Amino acid sequence: MTLPGCYYGHLAVGQARLWGSSRSIESVLADPDTSDELAAHLELVQHVVTFAGELGLTADGQYTSYAEWPGNRVVTTVVATLPGSISPNHFWFPLIGNAPYKGYFDPERAQAEAEALEADGYDTCLVPVLAYSTLGWFDDPLTGPMVRQDSSRLTETVLHELVHATVFVANEPDFNEGLATFIGQEAAVRYAAATDSGTGAADLARTRVREDRQIAAVLEGFRRDVAELYSEARAVPDAIAARLALEDATRAELGALPLTTRDPDQLAEWVRLNDACQALSGTYQADLPLWNAALDATGGDLPALVERVRAAADEEDPRTVLLGADLGVLSGPKPDSP
Repeated sequence: MTLPGCYYGHLAVGQARLWGSSRSIESVLADPDTSDELAAHLELVQHVVTFAGELGLTADGQYTSYAEWPGNRVVTTVVATLPGSISPNHFWFPLIGNAPYKGYFDPERAQAEAEALEADGYDTCLVPVLAYSTLGWFDDPLTGPMVRQDSSRLTETVLHELVHATVFVANEPDFNEGLATFIGQEAAVRYAAATDSGTGAADLARTRVREDRQIAAVLEGFRRDVAELYSEARAVPDAIAARLALEDATRAELGALPLTTRDPDQLAEWVRLNDACQALSGTYQADLPLWNAALDATGGDLPALVERVRAAADEEDPRTVLLGADLGVLSGPKPDSP
């Protein structure tokens, strides 16, 4: 889906606004009006960025400034799926190619876009995004929504975005987001282990990542079941009833998980299981087992995996080079660039 010029103008204005509201972290830390909590999170990020460099991630110049951005998001992304599909419809952008989402700095514009897509028969999902990467082309600032997370999530978010600044393969959103999710999680656990001074932060980080992956596995099973359902020739009422039954079973499975880092009942109630929201989840989560196998192949050496990824990014098919497989279950033919 090609995007109009006015959309890019909106992005340019929003990006300029973000940069214009940024201040160096040093100046924020030196400001007597800076809260102790904000100062602690800014200092944490400085340490995390240094740690990321030690893992082989591109960190120079990244997150040296801070933008006090209001609310719980910097942009709102729109995800869309065609009827009877749990794969995202792709939007085409210059330089990066196809992406499964379209972002807006103005939430009202995002809402209007979703409504227009729904009028054309698409299922949609609106997602608040508190951080994004300019893929190493510019030095990205920390934002208010980022630093208002707890320290564990903030650490993982920063590491996730630094993966994008390190490696990006055009037209491969599942590869890019799955890699960033996996390395962000693994690196966050290692950072916690390296800096834990008896607070239990390392155990908490390990538990949180393990439970995040348990949730991801349940949702991946749901997506596979829905994809199989859509591949069958069923009458529409039967297909709707079968999908609702899959949703009920998935919520029950999530509610039964023995989670300690979040409330499983609340998760089961709030999780969005419509096609578009799950299409986006799959972009980030579907490849996690494959990335885990790739890490195992290095003997658990995360810097070695980062090095392999950087080397493979220039290959014609880095996904096959690194993962040796293509899940191919939820994805149909890749859309052609215009």
